[in-house]
Amino acid sequence: MNSSEHTANHAIPNLFSFTGKIKILHMSWFAFFITFMIWFNHAPLMATIRETFNLTSQEVKTLLILNVALTIPARIIIGMLVDRYGPRIVYSILLAVSGVLCMLYAMADSFEQLAITRFMMGFVGAGFVIGIRMVSEWFPAREVGVAEGIYGGWGNFGSAAAAMTLPSLALFYGGEDGWRYAIGSTGVVAILYSFVYYLNVSNTPKGSTYFKPKKSGAMEVTSKGDLVLYLLMNLPMYVALAVLNWKLSPANLGLYNEGIVLLIYGLLFALYLVQSFRVLEVNRHVLKGEVAEIDRYSFKQVAILDLSYMVTFGSELAVVSMLPLFFLDTFNISAILAGMLASGFAFMNLVARPGGGLLSDRFGRKKTLIILLIGSMIGYITLSNVDGT
Repeated sequence: MNSSEHTANHAIPNLFSFTGKIKILHMSWFAFFITFMIWFNHAPLMATIRETFNLTSQEVKTLLILNVALTIPARIIIGMLVDRYGPRIVYSILLAVSGVLCMLYAMADSFEQLAITRFMMGFVGAGFVIGIRMVSEWFPAREVGVAEGIYGGWGNFGSAAAAMTLPSLALFYGGEDGWRYAIGSTGVVAILYSFVYYLNVSNTPKGSTYFKPKKSGAMEVTSKGDLVLYLLMNLPMYVALAVLNWKLSPANLGLYNEGIVLLIYGLLFALYLVQSFRVLEVNRHVLKGEVAEIDRYSFKQVAILDLSYMVTFGSELAVVSMLPLFFLDTFNISAILAGMLASGFAFMNLVARPGGGLLSDRFGRKKTLIILLIGSMIGYITLSNVDGT
């Protein structure tokens, strides 16, 4: 293959078009943008919310944790729904429901209501899964890295947009309820765009068939050892939710009584058993005999990618949530300036994700990921040394 052919195989899509697959890309990244905007709309306004409800530092930390607690199980559930019903209708419903929850959060009049609605809003974090499936249906393999990078990067910028604009919007509305109107406005945007998205996209290009897997609810593995690893990998999610349940128990914040605590523990245990049973059911063929060598793959690769995603995107969620309040308290600056400074962290997604997709397409995913992890390590070490002096 000559150099011109190689370049053509990795061409950057014409992003100034608004037809065909480019239209789908633009419609989808903006849907993802809105989900991130409403997911983190509380972060730049947390100082005002803290003052309004006289929240303790523990209660503030709890709200930040609750915001992401439901996201992991939500992505599993949403992934199953996307496989069954397609990204078009699932994304539209997610936007509409999240918009309603966002407005309920804005109308809360107690810490308990803040906590419940913020926990439920964690479901909006599953929007990423929907758009990735939509983009992969519309773009060929040679372009999907760049396309998904644009989708993820430009969509992630929603958190930066919230940090940059919502403090000013709250000030524009004015009064002690300005923050409520600012947050509620993002919910209205999400509800309106749910209709726009539904009316303007399709699951696949014309003439293509949307593939629905014969087995849903769990991944297929190809060896008994991989099956054991798969079952073990599901445990941390339930352990994390159990720890959160303990944090909200009477022994800590006392958000609910001991009976509810025990009920939630039992529910988490039952859910793990149900999921494990589904994993075993989907992988019954592994228990019956050896899978042919040609059909095998190493589930360890999935585990490594899972861990890599946890330390990159997981850490990003934590930093995006806490950075505006950190800047405000550390440097004693205004909420508007703190939001502007914090937005710089997510701002890099505009180029980092599309750039990562382009580099992955051209130079390979393994090398690109290794460089990314090293760069992230250096960046976080530097960020950890920021103080008020």
